[in-house]
Amino acid sequence: MDDRGGGGGGSFVAVRRISQGLDRGVAYHSNSGEVAGSAAWLGKGLSCVCAQRRDSDARPSFDLTPTQVIYEECLQQLQNRIDVPYDSSNPRHQDALKALWNAAFPGEELRGLISEQWKEMGWQGKDPSTDFRGGGFISLENLLFFARNFPKSFQDLLRKQEGDRAMWEYPFAVAGVNITFMLIQMLDLEAVKPRTLVGAIFVKFLAENESAFDLLYCITFKLLDHQWLQMHASYMDFNSVMKATRRQLERELLLEDLTRLEDLPSYSFLTR
Repeated sequence: MDDRGGGGGGSFVAVRRISQGLDRGVAYHSNSGEVAGSAAWLGKGLSCVCAQRRDSDARPSFDLTPTQVIYEECLQQLQNRIDVPYDSSNPRHQDALKALWNAAFPGEELRGLISEQWKEMGWQGKDPSTDFRGGGFISLENLLFFARNFPKSFQDLLRKQEGDRAMWEYPFAVAGVNITFMLIQMLDLEAVKPRTLVGAIFVKFLAENESAFDLLYCITFKLLDHQWLQMHASYMDFNSVMKATRRQLERELLLEDLTRLEDLPSYSFLTR
């Protein structure tokens, strides 16, 4: 049963858990400006950098060196992905959405790309394309990468199978779109050059692994759920949990001797 209050853009869906199944009641909380739900959420434009600190500067400056041209190429590829909106008329996008359903609910037939069934995954309504406006096609690619590469963790989060859960849970799919957007912001991928050290560090990982953004997405999703449980959060706390997740991820990316994303402490959540 849907209990709706306020229907403005940027509203956030809370999902009520009923036993251990996927029967859900949906409520809307419209005072969540930091939650994706409109095109205004997604920034555009990024370029490749390396980090250098000048003695006279209070903060790092980031300049491309000849030996790091590959960084620019890899980052441009990521930019191209970020710039692609979800297009419900595009057969490739339709196939990706169907593949996500099949990965999430194997053996359960999808009745249509517009269907009440999508609410089982934590979309706001029966048409997921309305939620993708906040993250574009890359947010669907992130979810699909997660489902295919870490199926156990994906299912654990989808079905809220770990820990002492809240009565009103965060919606899995909408949370996923928010994570995509948060990472774009945190890594400063909308700027001509990342203006933060974590953004510059990420470029290095991206040059070494073209799936670095997708992998970091999976790590972040599991970290968010860990923070959710640690904070004994309910749906009204979602933005606070997102902020705590971002702070922790930034701390981990700044650790010394970090040579790959798999070295992040939170990676362990993904492989349990």
